[in-house]
Amino acid sequence: MLGRRSFLAGIAALLAPSGGRAAPYAIPPVPPLSREDYGRARLNFTTHLIRSGPAPEASQPLGTPPGAQRVTYRGGPDGSIDLVAWLSQYEPSRTLRPAVLFLHGGNATGDGHWELMKPYRDAGFVVLLPSFRGENGQEGIFSGFYDETGDALAAAAFLENLPGIDRNRLFLAGHSNGGTMALLCAMARPFRAAVPISASVNAWRFFDRFRDDLRFDTSNPQEFVMRSSVCFAPSLKCPTLLLRGAQENPYDQDHLLLIERARSAGLAIDKALLPGTHNGVVPGAVDESIRFFNRFG
Repeated sequence: MLGRRSFLAGIAALLAPSGGRAAPYAIPPVPPLSREDYGRARLNFTTHLIRSGPAPEASQPLGTPPGAQRVTYRGGPDGSIDLVAWLSQYEPSRTLRPAVLFLHGGNATGDGHWELMKPYRDAGFVVLLPSFRGENGQEGIFSGFYDETGDALAAAAFLENLPGIDRNRLFLAGHSNGGTMALLCAMARPFRAAVPISASVNAWRFFDRFRDDLRFDTSNPQEFVMRSSVCFAPSLKCPTLLLRGAQENPYDQDHLLLIERARSAGLAIDKALLPGTHNGVVPGAVDESIRFFNRFG
């Protein structure tokens, strides 16, 4: 199973108004554009959480699904948390292997996420699927994208430093919540290419929809800015393909604004609709991401 949050994300209108409820904060009609590089901005920002607790999804402790080996990586910017990740089984050799860091959807890791990774493994990629703080009974406090993005960046460093991995062919993909973080990661550091799937780009609208995920101080607009890739589009550091299911929300004005801002900065970004719902699009999107990654070696 992909998990309750991933399912809810599939049936919810991620960026639509909240059914007539007033937002607990002001939503800017146009998300601001930050002139600061996102990676540098992260060095100077610490999120202020007003609620402490685990990720908002019931989940079981992590096992080890078939075809994976269970590893641990030091999550977060300070390496203070040991987190579980699943790594595809491979034998290091002198011929370096390309690798994919895949960031799962929802707020819990499940065997179903790993099953979706088989096409990458069959195509010759080494795959790392990390879990994040506060998921599946693990340590750490859920922050809603920010500190979890730090975990994802730590997982990228872990993957590229494994024996037999080609650091020049480190690719990035993710679905739903993972797609949201994939965009932020691709703005924080270079990858060879990135494919965010069904990503949210505007934190104001996301948290207005999923208020149980809202753990930070909403009186500080910078909290939203640091979780919104549309605000840092010129920071994108690799060729990027945004994918979305034709039966979920179309690319809205925030996505189009991100693309316009990135292209105005001379960056390579494109988008495509694929058949499927929010969850149903994932297998086809994985196949499409492989075709996209193969364009880059």
